[in-house]
Amino acid sequence: MHHTKTVTADDARWGSRKAPWNSREFRALFPVPQCSAAVFGVIDVATILYRIGRWSFRRRRLVAGLWLGAVLIAFVAAATAPSGQEEDISMPGTESQKAFDLLDERFPQSNAQGAEARVVFEAPDGTVMTDGTNRAVVEETLAALDGGTQVAGVTDPYETDAVSDDGRVAYFTVAYTEAAVDLSGSTKDALEDAVDEARDAGLTVEVGGSALEAEASVGGTTEMIGVAVAAVVLILTLGSMVAAGLSLMSAFTGVAISFGLVSALSVPLGLTSTVAILGLMLGLAVGIDYALFITSRYREEQARGSEPEEAAGLAVGTAGSAVVFAGATVIIALAGLGVVGIPELTKIGLGGAGAVALAVVVALTLVPAMFGLFGGRVLSRKARKAQKSRVAGLSTVAEPSAVPAAVATPAVRDGLGARWARFVLRRPLAVLLVAGLGLGAVAAPALGLELGLPGDESKSETTTQRQAYDLLSDGFGPGFNGPLTVVVDTAQSADPEAAAGQVVETLQGIDGVASVEAPVLNEAGDTAVITAVPETAPNSAETKELVEEIRSAASGVESDTGADIAVTGNTALNIDISEAMADALIPYLSVVIGLAIILLMVVFRSILVPIKAALGFLLSVGAAFGVLVAVFQWGWGADLIGIEQTGPVMSLMPILVIGIVFGLAMDYEVFLFTRVREAYVHGASPDEAIVEGFRHSGRVVTAAAIIMISVFAGFIGIHMPTIQTMGVGLASAVLFDAFVVRMAIAPAVMALLGHRAWAMPRILNRVLPDVDIEGEALRRTDPVLSPDPALAPEPALAADPALAPDPALAPDPVAATRGDSRA
Repeated sequence: MHHTKTVTADDARWGSRKAPWNSREFRALFPVPQCSAAVFGVIDVATILYRIGRWSFRRRRLVAGLWLGAVLIAFVAAATAPSGQEEDISMPGTESQKAFDLLDERFPQSNAQGAEARVVFEAPDGTVMTDGTNRAVVEETLAALDGGTQVAGVTDPYETDAVSDDGRVAYFTVAYTEAAVDLSGSTKDALEDAVDEARDAGLTVEVGGSALEAEASVGGTTEMIGVAVAAVVLILTLGSMVAAGLSLMSAFTGVAISFGLVSALSVPLGLTSTVAILGLMLGLAVGIDYALFITSRYREEQARGSEPEEAAGLAVGTAGSAVVFAGATVIIALAGLGVVGIPELTKIGLGGAGAVALAVVVALTLVPAMFGLFGGRVLSRKARKAQKSRVAGLSTVAEPSAVPAAVATPAVRDGLGARWARFVLRRPLAVLLVAGLGLGAVAAPALGLELGLPGDESKSETTTQRQAYDLLSDGFGPGFNGPLTVVVDTAQSADPEAAAGQVVETLQGIDGVASVEAPVLNEAGDTAVITAVPETAPNSAETKELVEEIRSAASGVESDTGADIAVTGNTALNIDISEAMADALIPYLSVVIGLAIILLMVVFRSILVPIKAALGFLLSVGAAFGVLVAVFQWGWGADLIGIEQTGPVMSLMPILVIGIVFGLAMDYEVFLFTRVREAYVHGASPDEAIVEGFRHSGRVVTAAAIIMISVFAGFIGIHMPTIQTMGVGLASAVLFDAFVVRMAIAPAVMALLGHRAWAMPRILNRVLPDVDIEGEALRRTDPVLSPDPALAPEPALAADPALAPDPALAPDPVAATRGDSRA
């Protein structure tokens, strides 16, 4: 009766405005696809997953054993895999990347992948580095390192003029034969011992470069705090430590396998630590969430009276369907990063997509298997007591078939989710305006977004790399740490030396160039390398303008000499990557959002619901960018989360965050609004369908969002600019998307649209496949899952000719004869 009264009150509130959308003409043009006659037919995903769930429950020991074996194999593969170097970011097709490739070809004797250490000295107050005592310390340090194991060569600062004009700072460079990750412990110890001896002699000594770079590690304090918060949320949500542990165990299984595989394939596929950490981050977040959704549905089905095996099948068939399609949107968004054309970004996307796909498979198979292994302990103590009471009550009934349905299906009380939904429905326009304007205000700082490639200047001031950077900037100028490399291909030039000299003269005449070094030619004499030092810092706007000016001036020299000129270096690469990001953004969004909208149209059988989901995502990601600018560029709250140095946001971040956030945003859209659609197609009004969806999924979605935020925030403690930026961006984006967009803006828009939200043109209804994500086929064969009569339309409405069933929606007799329960 409660549902019937609510529907009637809702209809009265809508009044005559709803009548046109219930008319036969409207439904003939935009039918609610309860009985689809799609060209591709019915793809009974729910039934397939239902069978997988039941099989996994029955074969629980086999399934658990197979996953345990997979974890062991992944660990063994990771432990026996060779270690390799971290590849630098490359941008094929750009001028800077072509110049790098040309250098590798024309200067084969140079080891571009070898590690480098730049040892920087500062003289004590009142002295200079050319004093006899200070010079002797530098030469002793140089001698201690020259000729050492894995050392290719050492420069002498007094021969290469590597002493500042004021004499306070000097440096020399140690080139190694191996990459940083391949340097032995003894080699690094020799460098540190030599530096310590120089410090003991009274000099300030710091080491820049890659030789002493520390690899990012996982499993630190902040990550563990994030997992601990997730565990607490699971226990509070599910009311059972066993159920909470089940979700964590499922997530850890997927993460262990994906992390092991990435580690094992890092050398043959050139995967970096960023790929492994992102896979760990996403695998934990979605793995816990997917297990939580299936576990919650399993407990719900058991509360309705289903046997454990049947409940496992139904949970995987219904909630598992949402998991499949939610995971598919994440995978599409991540795999779509390949359209940008940056190999590193492609690897990150594919690695993350693989981790998500593995999390989906684990949730669909291992979770129901653990239902069987843990038995009734998956339920809360209260639910177990209620189940025993119900069984005891049924045992006193002579004929079980005479038990009322209400005994098997207890009434669902309004929780916080349902009450919140009714609050939004009472004032949808006000909620929409407040939430939309609030997100717009948070997104405002994104207008000042600055991009760059993080270097030593982005490291903590306590690191030796950052202190070496600052010493060189003070001694030689802010542009010294970001030199520009001008590569002159003189193969087609009549006089290579004259061509290189003309390039030097051109560079010296450009404002903003502090110094130009003499050209260095290769042995064949067909390539010259010229180093130009800017007057300004590497990531400054003035340096970027300088690069553009040099490239413009180079065209005139090329026409005069016949040489090809290219500008490269980190600053030039940063400019090229930023331009590539801007050029690829629109195609990427078009492909990813377009595919996701089509997928959501298949799921929801609607046009406006997927479009609404995509527009809400834009609000979420805009607000996330606003947070990134405020924290990483402006320094707001940076100290609170352990970010010691502010500066430009890494160039890859915008499109990477967009790809990940879009997939995760669609997760919550699918989980929340599949339950809304489920209620709507069973006869509830648009408003009451929203309430039903929030009643069943609101609490679980809220818990899932808190878990995902906690996991992402836990990675902020890893002192890598890429991971810290990603942690802050993803945590804030999920916060805005789950609690503002999906919980407030989305139901407000749905309330304003009413029946129109579920409109579907007939031609699309025929073309798109029907995937039965609500498990209609399962409901029609299970009386426990049959539609609630309280949600059926009012008799008065059924008698209204304007609201009579449309003949176009009548069951297909052919489908009926073949036993198609969806017809």
